Amino acid sequence: MPAANTEGEILTLKEVAEYLKVTERTIYRLAGAKKIPAFKVGGTWRFSRAEMDEWIRRQSGDPSDAPMEKTG
Repeated sequence: MPAANTEGEILTLKEVAEYLKVTERTIYRLAGAKKIPAFKVGGTWRFSRAEMDEWIRRQSGDPSDAPMEKTG
């Protein structure tokens, strides 16, 4: 069986809470405050796995994500 392609995967609020190991209420608050990448479909929150992975990298301070400094 081929590996699942998660690039375009869309997650529910519950799945994101499990993925980040926090409560659903925390995810709801973060999404409502636009602190995590999210969008609504029919009044319910949805999350792109690729955007969540990028958000996690930014939160962890991954230096490969930082803008390049100009020198000279």
